[in-house]
Amino acid sequence: MITDPLRDLPTFADIEDAALRVKHVTVRTPLLRFEALDEAVGASVWVKPETLQRTGSFKMRGAWNRMSRIPEADRGKGVVAFSSGNHAQGVAESARLLGMKATIVMPSDAPAAKIESTRRRGADVRLYDRVKESRETIAAEIAGKSGATTVRPFDDSWIMAGQGTAGLEAALDAQKMGVRFDSLICNASGGGLLAGMAVAFEGVSPETEVYVAEPDGHDDLIRSLAAKQIVNNAPGVRSIADALMSPAPGALTFEIHKRRVRGGFTASDDQLLDAMSFAFHHMKLVAEPGGANALAVLLNNRAYFAERGPILVVLSGGNVDPEIFARAIARGSKG
Repeated sequence: MITDPLRDLPTFADIEDAALRVKHVTVRTPLLRFEALDEAVGASVWVKPETLQRTGSFKMRGAWNRMSRIPEADRGKGVVAFSSGNHAQGVAESARLLGMKATIVMPSDAPAAKIESTRRRGADVRLYDRVKESRETIAAEIAGKSGATTVRPFDDSWIMAGQGTAGLEAALDAQKMGVRFDSLICNASGGGLLAGMAVAFEGVSPETEVYVAEPDGHDDLIRSLAAKQIVNNAPGVRSIADALMSPAPGALTFEIHKRRVRGGFTASDDQLLDAMSFAFHHMKLVAEPGGANALAVLLNNRAYFAERGPILVVLSGGNVDPEIFARAIARGSKG
C-alpha cells in the first residue's frame, strides 16, 4: 500500500482502495460497442467513454483520490495544481466538494472553455506562458507562500491509483461479459491514466497488452520506451491535443510503463480531427483532440490491432472548444 505517494508505486490493492473512495463521487462509465467502429476496424472493439465522466474527463478520479486524503488540519491551506485544463477541472471540482481553496496554474493558450470551467468551479486561475515560464516553479512559489498542498497531475501514486479505477471498472465489466481484450489503447501525457490502467489490467487481465497513443511531435513515451530511459520532447512543438503536451513521462509513471506498456503509435492533427468526427457521427460521443488520440491510433493502425483480437480503446476527455469541434465534424463521417 502507498505510504509516500511521491516515492511508492501503486499496486492493484491501491487501485481497489481508490475505487471504494471514488465510488460515490465519480461516474462508473460503461463499456460501449458500436457496429460502425467494429466494421471500420475489422475486429470487436469496446470503448471506455471517460468523456462522460464528471468534469468531462478521467481526471476527477485521481484528483478526488488524492485530495480526499489531505488531513483535515491541512485543508484550510488549500491546494495548488498545474494543468492545461482537465486536471484543473478535476482539482477545482474536488476542492469545491471538499470546501477547499484551489489555485490552478494554467497555460495562457489553454482552451478558453477549460479555463472558464475551472473558474466556474470556484478555483483561482494563474495563467502563464508555457514557452517562457515554468508551471512547476510558479506552483512551488504559491505553495511556499500559502502552505497549500500541491496536487500533481500524474507523478503521484494516489493520482495514478485514482486514474486506475477506470481500468479496474473496464477489466471487471469485461470479465463479467466473458470478454478478454487482447489490446488496450490509452493515450498518455505524463502517463498517470496509462500507468493506472496498466496496473489494473495486470491484476485482472494480465494477458491484455497495453499500447500508448500520443500526438505527433509529443511521442516522448514511445521514444522513452525505446531508449529505456526518459526522453523529453523538443520544446515549442505544438499540437491541437492540448491535454497531451507534457514535456516528458513522469518518473514514477515511467517505472510502470517500462514494465507494462508494449509500445505505441502517434496520430497527426488531421487524424485527431478525423477521429473526433468519427466519434461524433458514428458513436454520438464528443471527444476533445487529446481524448480522441487512442481512437485515432486505432483507426490508423486497424490492421495491426484487428489481427490481434478484441480491443479496448479509451476516450479520455470531451472538453473541446467549439471552434475545434466544428472543424472536426465538418470533415464528415468517413471511417
